[in-house]
Amino acid sequence: MSSTRAVQWGWSILGAFALVAVLSSNAWAQAAPAADPNPGNITFTAGVDFTNTYMFRGIRQDDTKVITWPYGDIGLALYSGKGALKSVGVNFGVWNSLHPGDAGVNGPSKKLWYEGDFYSVLSLGFDKGVSFGTTYTAYTSPNNMFSTVKEIAFKLSVDDSSYLGKAALKPYVITAFEFDTGVRSGQADGGLEAGRYLEVGVAPGYAGSKASLAVPIKIGASMSNYYEDPVTGVDSKFGYFSVAGVVTVPIGGTTSFGAWNVHGGVEYQRLGDTLTTFNLGKDHKGIVSFGIGLTY
Repeated sequence: MSSTRAVQWGWSILGAFALVAVLSSNAWAQAAPAADPNPGNITFTAGVDFTNTYMFRGIRQDDTKVITWPYGDIGLALYSGKGALKSVGVNFGVWNSLHPGDAGVNGPSKKLWYEGDFYSVLSLGFDKGVSFGTTYTAYTSPNNMFSTVKEIAFKLSVDDSSYLGKAALKPYVITAFEFDTGVRSGQADGGLEAGRYLEVGVAPGYAGSKASLAVPIKIGASMSNYYEDPVTGVDSKFGYFSVAGVVTVPIGGTTSFGAWNVHGGVEYQRLGDTLTTFNLGKDHKGIVSFGIGLTY
């Protein structure tokens, strides 16, 4: 995990919102959603996204050509009850990043497949909308552009919709810990010491029958050695601030082939000192993405 130009951004923005507009007009004309074809305890989610820039927790990976992110996830609902513990679930998934630009085909590896991630999640749901998740992730690079990063992360979140309704903020906090590292090996920042990451955010939004809007806001910081300066080795505590807007439009309701959607968004990131260095001296980044998703 180690600069798309304004013209590329412009075409990406126009393409994303044109696609959303066309598909949303078609989706709004559809009949009422069909019955759920998959009422069981196994859920499959997949999709593909396209973006002009890949920033991993504010760390620039590539921004030279349009990047493709195919992914897939299987979720198992293991338990559902009425006590303090409401639910238990497990997810397994893969996420990939394909780069025709400098981190892939045009780079030293000459290979498209820059990143392949494998993860598993244990999720616990409690009373009053509280949930807690534990995630193990292995971030790998099939084209050997970075060394494998192994991480265990914990996420505590609250769905406050039942209290605040449409004004719900859905706050969360994530802590992540790198392990099995070496000097400039097995670390997201390529630093000297294993890093510990902290993220705090909210995800307000509005969900309608024809479209939904999410406005995620987050701050990423280093608890220890997560954003080490590549020259001085000094750890920058502030990593980045991010605010985004994402529109999701269902396509044709739920069918025998699952529930499909098209989505598009824009994001602005303000970067701290170390991440500004990684971003070739620029302290901000604009990101555009769009894609199509499936849940079954």
